[in-house]
Amino acid sequence: MPSLKDYRDRIASVKSTKKITSAMKMVAASKLKKAQTQAEASQPYARAMAAMLTRVAAGVTVTNASPKLLIGTGSDQTHLLVVVTSDRGLCGGFNGNLIRKARLEITRLEAEGKDVKLITVGRKARDLLKREHGSKIIESFTGIGSGKRVNFSEANQITQLVLEQFETGGFDICSMVYNNFVSVLAQKPQAQQIIPFKLPELDKANDNDALSEADEVKSPYAFEPEEEEILSQLLPRNLGVQMFRALLDSAAGEQAARMTAMDNATRNAGKKINDITLIYNRARQAAITKELIEIISGAEAV
Repeated sequence: MPSLKDYRDRIASVKSTKKITSAMKMVAASKLKKAQTQAEASQPYARAMAAMLTRVAAGVTVTNASPKLLIGTGSDQTHLLVVVTSDRGLCGGFNGNLIRKARLEITRLEAEGKDVKLITVGRKARDLLKREHGSKIIESFTGIGSGKRVNFSEANQITQLVLEQFETGGFDICSMVYNNFVSVLAQKPQAQQIIPFKLPELDKANDNDALSEADEVKSPYAFEPEEEEILSQLLPRNLGVQMFRALLDSAAGEQAARMTAMDNATRNAGKKINDITLIYNRARQAAITKELIEIISGAEAV
């Protein structure tokens, strides 16, 4: 049976843990505000870019001369997945749920006989996928957003690698697997195809405003220069914008998940302190009672 000193040491240890989790919660809450503002500010631009590309692409007659980012390679054998997680843990199921989604995508594609390649963004994605799918990882990025905020230049590094792989025939279809920042309490893992460009018909629930504009694609627009030339310039930029948006959503979701996880940990630490204190008081009272009984018994024996 633990001694009273053991109970006191356990209480002191849990109190120290509570202080740490409380401090981490406050830090995450401070970072969340900035990350959330940046993520929400990027969404209208990303939706507008997708709607504009939809209008332009609707007027293009698809031929072999059309941009490959629009029509693809003509095959769907090789898939590239860009998996975006955080570098750090202690954020609940944020990374675990995302990795589970990525593994399900890999399993589904391999069951269909497809070849899968991976680009990991974030230390957790690299470490958690390396053991099982290490041979599929062609590049890993860490330290994204390690400064005060995620920069577009960081997203552009990933975008340029993806474009280089596509131009050299490294893959046929590319998708991003990342946590979509829905709210402070909800981060939804999702897979979004980015190459070849896919009309946002499946996102009507989330992008009604963008699609209401995209529904006007049949209007008699006149383009100068030709649509193919415009698309050849816009499609790589759209890829960078969508990549940047995914990184911002992931950064905001990470801080929100960490704040929630540390809040729960702080509450659990408080409950644990109360439970151990109750046991300690009972043990202390039992020890005092035992000593009194021994003193009384000794006095009676005399």
